[in-house]
Amino acid sequence: MDDSARRPCTMTARAAVILAAGQGTRMKSATPKVLHKVGGRALLDRVIDTVQATGCQKIVVVVGAGASPVRDLVVRRLGEGAVAVQDPPQGTGHAVMAAREALAGFEGDVLVTNGDCPLLAPADLEPLFALRADGVDLALLGFEPADALLYGRMATMADGRVSRIVEPKDASPAELAIRTCYAGMLCADKGKLFGWLDRTDNRNAKGEYYLTQVVALADADAALTKAAIVPESAVMGCDTPMQLSQAERIFQDAKRAQFLADGVAMLAPETVHFSWDTQIAAGVTVEQFVVFAGGVTVETGAVIRAFSHLEGAVVHSGALIGPYARLRPGADIGEDAHIGNFVEVKKVTVGKGAKANHLTYLGDGSVGAGANIGAGTIFCNYDGFDKWETHVGEGAFIGSNTALVAPVTIGAGGFTGSGSVITKDVAADALALERGKQLENPGWAARFRERKLAERAAKGKK
Repeated sequence: MDDSARRPCTMTARAAVILAAGQGTRMKSATPKVLHKVGGRALLDRVIDTVQATGCQKIVVVVGAGASPVRDLVVRRLGEGAVAVQDPPQGTGHAVMAAREALAGFEGDVLVTNGDCPLLAPADLEPLFALRADGVDLALLGFEPADALLYGRMATMADGRVSRIVEPKDASPAELAIRTCYAGMLCADKGKLFGWLDRTDNRNAKGEYYLTQVVALADADAALTKAAIVPESAVMGCDTPMQLSQAERIFQDAKRAQFLADGVAMLAPETVHFSWDTQIAAGVTVEQFVVFAGGVTVETGAVIRAFSHLEGAVVHSGALIGPYARLRPGADIGEDAHIGNFVEVKKVTVGKGAKANHLTYLGDGSVGAGANIGAGTIFCNYDGFDKWETHVGEGAFIGSNTALVAPVTIGAGGFTGSGSVITKDVAADALALERGKQLENPGWAARFRERKLAERAAKGKK
């Protein structure tokens, strides 16, 4: 068919089929492959995020039989109707055919992508939809790997048409020299795609239905097939622990570069680890060996000192965290507050200018503005069955080695004596002191030493 007779389609509806039925045996893990994480987020979650960002109105995820954790993720994210089951597994083409029923009633373009490509971005997929809008019948995603040994080559004509995909074992020396390889992602009109899939066969060494066979079938129908090329890192899969670690390294390097460009000061960025949703404002300083797990926000002017671990926490402007601090989910550290070395905070709001500088556990409750928490203080929040809250008022002073047994409240400006076990509320501006009476026995130490020296001397004569 002459290209001039083709009319670009516009405003076409979009759907996606994500292939997540692979068993991932090479990962050598009880965790399904697509549930392993990069940047603290499951591979499949990351792919769903990317596909949603392209504007797909319908997303179907193909899972394997019995893959309940994967199914659970899909249902949680997209609903029961987004699940398609491939049982038994018979190749990538068969996997896409398993999504037919879930796509019933949809008309438009269908994107097919793998579920284990954590670095895939919406910008990498948009060229496929752009090719479709330009009148291309079958749009493929290609890349040029550093080592093409295991990848299918895209046989491309002089006019840019792709006529077929050649597997390495079937390729001639000339075809093996082709640099452009198929990435596993394609896009086509739903009706045409499933029409080609219905004509695939499993006459091959593995007895499977390959998605790549649709390229030759499209060419036989004189359909126009073209490819968009993206970087290798964008489409890298994670089939092994090594590949997972490589993807993590690429993700971390990109995050470090992003935050440095945004004005975050890092003394040794290669030692700092981020999560997919980490938010750090310009003007923050991050020292060496800091880990940002999921759900962390840090405001400008804060300093995160070395060897600290933050998760599910908010750090407000000017706060000082660490070194060796641990902020757990629900920690909310106020402006100019200090959380020091070997201090752990969980589900506690710490007010402006408050300080807990040493060896302390703050769990469930609040610390008022300007309060000082002495070294060795513990919020005793768990009674073996339930969690209870501790509230320390503004300007309060908690003496070192105090155990605050929740539920308990220390009033504004209240004091507790060092070494106290506080089990009752303390009024504002009051002093609470709970410790045993100190006794002194004059001369006891000297007599003790004399007795011990005499015992040793007697033993030496025997």
